[in-house]
Amino acid sequence: MTRTALVTGASAGIGEAVAIRLAAEGFRVYAGARRLDRMEPLKAKGIRALPLDVTDEASIAAAVAAIETESGGIDVLVNNAGYGSYGAVEDVPLDEARRQFEVNVFGLAALTRLVLPYMRRQRWGRVINITSIGGVRAFPFGGWYHATKFAVEGLSSSLRQELRPFGVDVVLIRPGAIKSEWAGIALDNFRKTSGHGAYAPMVKLAEELFASDRAERMAGEPSAIADVVVRAATARRPRTSYTAPRAARVLLRLVSLLASDRLRDAVVRRVLGMPARL
Repeated sequence: MTRTALVTGASAGIGEAVAIRLAAEGFRVYAGARRLDRMEPLKAKGIRALPLDVTDEASIAAAVAAIETESGGIDVLVNNAGYGSYGAVEDVPLDEARRQFEVNVFGLAALTRLVLPYMRRQRWGRVINITSIGGVRAFPFGGWYHATKFAVEGLSSSLRQELRPFGVDVVLIRPGAIKSEWAGIALDNFRKTSGHGAYAPMVKLAEELFASDRAERMAGEPSAIADVVVRAATARRPRTSYTAPRAARVLLRLVSLLASDRLRDAVVRRVLGMPARL
């Protein structure tokens, strides 16, 4: 039986790679994003492109209704849409913090709620939420982004337990650094919010780090995430979470060995080149 998958945030990066891999595995794939023009390469591969703004309930409802009309329902939902709004917690406007939650948390939840009745009725489904290693470990100047990803972790854990009796699995995918537009967007937000105040020296350090060979070497390809999404979508009994690429798994293991929060903070400062005092 051909399964139907919907991938959000599919116009570039991880979402695009996931859509292509699922289609290659035989899934009927719908790719949703605000930028339809960016999805022409996906359409050339037989992937259906849909306009989808996860902050607009009408847009979400229209996308789900279109898929249900054409394919009956959604068997695999990959909640990938999201972005990183970086800056000191002190500097980020609360309106921007709320928007971060609208995209990364409430948009995910609104779409998930609409696809669950079909999954429950057929007693099978996969909700695959793309979070981040930043959903289990927080780093400086990403406070609001980390808050959304920690929220998705908790929401997913509850949802997994609620849906288990219906045969529906909820899986978390935790990417580390990935080569995509995400890092550039996060750095631009950091410059705008904290580039001219008390935290400006940290912005300079972040720019140097992002431009370094070390950052390039640490970042994995989007295909690494697409591979684990396919595993989660096709396994008879998927794991509750996956972390990729390998560098991200190693980082989390090393950080978990540190005995206290203060020690972890000190190590992070050293890795990022942050001064102990300003």
